[in-house]
Amino acid sequence: MTTTAVMDAIAEPTRRRILDAVRGGERSVSDLVEIVGMHQPGVSRHLKVLREAGLVEVRRDAQRRLYRLQPEPLRELDEWLGPYRAMWADHLDALEQHLERTATQHATKEPS
Repeated sequence: MTTTAVMDAIAEPTRRRILDAVRGGERSVSDLVEIVGMHQPGVSRHLKVLREAGLVEVRRDAQRRLYRLQPEPLRELDEWLGPYRAMWADHLDALEQHLERTATQHATKEPS
């Protein structure tokens, strides 16, 4: 799947809650209905989007369908986000240094 498909899939808050639920292991549709607080047809539509994006995998267990996380597309997204995270870290480091200099300047200007 493409990074764009993954981002489109996780842009919706309900789908992120479903991913959070299956992160710890397999979940049935009925488990997900309860966790998400949505009717089964709605949860099934979200699961379809997540399946198509490659974020979840389904297996049948008798009459139940069990879903589990497929982390690989998230790893690819994480790799794509890496340079942006580094950029923000640099900006935050610069801000921290500025605040430390400002605090030191204020402390030396305080009357004794």
